[in-house]
Amino acid sequence: MQGMTAQPIDGNALAKALREQIAERAKRLADRGASVRLDAVLVESGDNGARVYADNQARTCASLGIEYRLHLLPATSGFDDIAGRVMLLSADESVSAIMVHMPLPGGVDPYRIQRLIAPEKDVEGVNPANIGNVVYGRSSLAPCTGLAVVKMAQTVFGPPRPVLGEHAPAQGWLAGKVAVVVGASDVVGKPIAVLLMRQDATVISCNKWTPALPEIARSADLLVSAAGKAGLITADMVKPGAVVIDVGVNRIPGPDGKMRTVGDVVFETVSRVASHLSPVPGGVGPVTVSMLLHNVVEAAERRSGLLAPAAPPG
Repeated sequence: MQGMTAQPIDGNALAKALREQIAERAKRLADRGASVRLDAVLVESGDNGARVYADNQARTCASLGIEYRLHLLPATSGFDDIAGRVMLLSADESVSAIMVHMPLPGGVDPYRIQRLIAPEKDVEGVNPANIGNVVYGRSSLAPCTGLAVVKMAQTVFGPPRPVLGEHAPAQGWLAGKVAVVVGASDVVGKPIAVLLMRQDATVISCNKWTPALPEIARSADLLVSAAGKAGLITADMVKPGAVVIDVGVNRIPGPDGKMRTVGDVVFETVSRVASHLSPVPGGVGPVTVSMLLHNVVEAAERRSGLLAPAAPPG
C-alpha cells in the first residue's frame, strides 16, 4: 500500500454537517419553549485573542439559534471573583451551559475554577467529576477535543453494529482495532483514550518520551497524535493503510520566515502511507468547536427532559 495518497478527513466539512444538526436540535428546543444558551466567563487581559474567540463564538451561536451571554470580568479579578461568578451561574436555574475562557490571570489555578462548574452544565467537559463520569459512561459532556476525534474516526470506521442479532449488545465500531494515542494530557490525550476504549478499541496510551515509540505507533490501525510536538510522527511510524488523526497545534517558522500552524504529523510523507489523514489546520479544530456547541444543545435537551442521561456519543 506504499505510494498511496491518504484521503483527507475534512474537519471543515464534518463541522458544517454537525452545525446543521445542532441548528435543527436548537430549533426543536425553541419550538418547545426551552431556551438554548451558553454562558461564558471571560477575564479581560492585554491578550486580545480570547476576546476575538469569544466574539466569533457569539456569531456562531447566533447563526445556530443559540443565545450567547458573555460575562466579562476585569483584568484585576482574582480567584474569589472568578469563582464567585462561576458558582452563581452553576446555581442559576436559568443557566444550562457554562464555559470559562482561558487563559486565567496569573496565580489563578484553572483546575480549581473548573471543578466549580456544575457537571451537568460543564459543556467543555473539564470538571474533574465529569471526566470521571466519562470513564463510567455516565456523562455525555466529554471534553470537546476527545469527542471531535471520536467523530472523525467514526467517519472512517463506521457506526456500531449488533453482535448477534437485533437484541444483542452493541459492539463498538473499533472492536478488534488497535488505537495508539500519543499524548496523555488530562483534558485531551487521556479522554481520547477513554472514549476510544468505550468503542472497544485496544488502546495504547503513550507520549513523546515513550521507549520504542515508532514500533508502538506502527501497530496502530488508528493513530492519534496529541503530543504538541511538530514533526513527531513520521512516515516510518505509520502502518500502511492506518488512519491518522493529528490533534497537535504547533507554531513554527515557515520557509518565508513567517509563523505557520502545523500539527504533530509530517503531513507530506505520512499522507503517502496512511489511508486517511486529518490536516492541520482544517482537521480536528473546526470539529472541536462544533462539539462544544453540540454539548451546549445536549445540556439544554437534558435540562428540558428531551433526553435522558446517556453514555458519551460516538
